[in-house]
Amino acid sequence: MHLHAGHFALGADVGVRAPAELADLAELARETLGLTGSGSGSGSGTGIELALVEDRSLGAEGYRLRVAEDGVRAEAAEAAGLRWAVQSLRQLARDRRLPCLEILDRPRFAWRGSLLDVARWCHPLPFVHRYVDLLALHKLNTLHLHLTDDQGWRFEVTRYPRLTEVGGFRTGSPVGHARDGVTDDVPHGGFYTQAELRDLVAYAARRGVRIMPEIDAPGHMQAAISAYPELGNDPARRLPVRREWGISRHVLNCAEPTVEFVHHVLDELTDVFPFEYVHLGGDEVPPDEWLASADAARRALADGLAGPGHLHGWWSRRLAGHLAGLGRRAAVWDELIEHGVPEGAAVFAWQGEDRVKLARAAGLDLVAAPQEYTYLDWAEADAPGEPLAIRTGLPLSRVYGYEPPEAALGVQGQLWSEYLPTTDLVEWRAFPRLAAIAEIGWSPAGRRDLADFRDRLTGHLPLLDALGVNYRPQHDLSA
Repeated sequence: MHLHAGHFALGADVGVRAPAELADLAELARETLGLTGSGSGSGSGTGIELALVEDRSLGAEGYRLRVAEDGVRAEAAEAAGLRWAVQSLRQLARDRRLPCLEILDRPRFAWRGSLLDVARWCHPLPFVHRYVDLLALHKLNTLHLHLTDDQGWRFEVTRYPRLTEVGGFRTGSPVGHARDGVTDDVPHGGFYTQAELRDLVAYAARRGVRIMPEIDAPGHMQAAISAYPELGNDPARRLPVRREWGISRHVLNCAEPTVEFVHHVLDELTDVFPFEYVHLGGDEVPPDEWLASADAARRALADGLAGPGHLHGWWSRRLAGHLAGLGRRAAVWDELIEHGVPEGAAVFAWQGEDRVKLARAAGLDLVAAPQEYTYLDWAEADAPGEPLAIRTGLPLSRVYGYEPPEAALGVQGQLWSEYLPTTDLVEWRAFPRLAAIAEIGWSPAGRRDLADFRDRLTGHLPLLDALGVNYRPQHDLSA
């Protein structure tokens, strides 16, 4: 970035000019920047011009931006780059003025994302739209939407309505930390219809954000088993939707009708979400029920497995194979490194930086998500004024200092919602640490400086203020 003297006045009547094929992007730029100018004409006069150019060096998402006193021009090889140029203008605008400058920008990683868990707490759909906007503002291009878990099923499946009618609602939730073992009797629930989620997908795509849905299997399935007991290993037992946090011992059985059940769910899921990847979960799968099951032992023997404990990988391979038949790729958590990563799947390494290195050493497609750097639901500090969190000790500086391997697909910040029952708390945990994740995704290795980042963050926070974002102030809350 090269700064120059002067500024461009971003009056409401400023026009946005673009080729006809970019008409929707031009309209998005007007909405984003609060402009009413028509942008008609041949390109003469002041205004903002969006242009596609033949320049392979910009890649799929890079852009050039020039702001002068007489106008603004953004260039990119693809429309995605122009979307990020518009977001840069949104960040740069202060008091309806843009500083004169030149920027050349392209991301380091193609995958720059955030996981939002709406299974533990069903956050309102308007907030999910807002969260997409905030991802786009920070040039993060992927929303990982965790839709199902033991504590709630949020995705409407028309073939199996009880998944949401029963599995979408629980009778209470933990009070205080999960280790205290106290729950209330306050019901919680909800779900998103397929029509609502299609609208969300379109809304996100217009802003350059793709959505990867997650249906977690074969563990974290107690909500589904509560709705359809025949999915479990003891069909005579009627399980409730789980009220406690933590890991349920109840997993899917390995009968062929149960596999077909999940295939049917994936059929409807992929019809709603067009993104290349579907996350199949595969984390935290206790084998206890399989080890005690004669049916599971027979299944393992019939499929040439060493024992029921190996049904974990068997499940993921079956589901990934079905996705492949639908033209999609699977994503899984890093437990599958031991249990067998399905062919062509991407591994999300979450259990620690050692798992990131293990996945890379194995030559796997990798999204770096190690908990000690990217689990944004962890508290930043252990201070009296800090809201309750599952763990503490993840300050902004530690997030910013993370260095993913160069060969990774990218990096992602996680917001598990056990301790995020309100949207204000989601924003408190996400920001400004998600801005640090964004810089990890964009800045070249060795080119980040924490002091410089903090200086620039001082200039960025007023924009979050203007948007009403409930970010965590960057000072010791005990002071």
